[in-house]
Amino acid sequence: MTLFSAIVLLLLVIDPIGNIPFFLTALKEVAPQRRKRVIVRELLLALLALVLFLFAGPSVLRLLQISEPSLTLAGGIILFLIAIRMVFPAAERTHEPTGGGEPFLVPLAIPYVAGPSALSAVLFIMSRDAARWPEWLLAIIVAWLITGITLVAANSLSKVLGEKGLIAIERLMGMILVTIAIQMTMTGASQFIALNLPQ
Repeated sequence: MTLFSAIVLLLLVIDPIGNIPFFLTALKEVAPQRRKRVIVRELLLALLALVLFLFAGPSVLRLLQISEPSLTLAGGIILFLIAIRMVFPAAERTHEPTGGGEPFLVPLAIPYVAGPSALSAVLFIMSRDAARWPEWLLAIIVAWLITGITLVAANSLSKVLGEKGLIAIERLMGMILVTIAIQMTMTGASQFIALNLPQ
């Protein structure tokens, strides 16, 4: 995996374009002059969660004795399910209410940005080559910056692209993620078979 492919994978999984409607709904009760501050704060909390998972994840895998082929195969299946939901949005996927007031940590930072799929992707990337952690950290930061710029400009982008434009972009990202997920699944399966075939 290259630095560029890691950045693309993280962006596809975090899905900043798809998160625009959710952010706008969650922030509708927040004063307009505070919205950007709230978004920046939540993005920083999400970044902290992603970075912590980057370094703590491998220890968890070793503790649970999960092999790399198993992680790759599971990651491919998870990403495929996420991609299918992006291409064919479920009817029950709604803008979840935050309970009123200003959201903190939930749901903007977690799970909208640093959700289970993003954390799984970070864990998968780190498992490829833990010695390249500076590259993976840079990938997280670059993907986070692009996500941040997108979400800070959410209101303007929503007006420019419109609902149909946002849906079209999300489905295109879902199609790309499908191909990545299938490749990961095939790689994990081939590694597993190679390790378990009698010599």
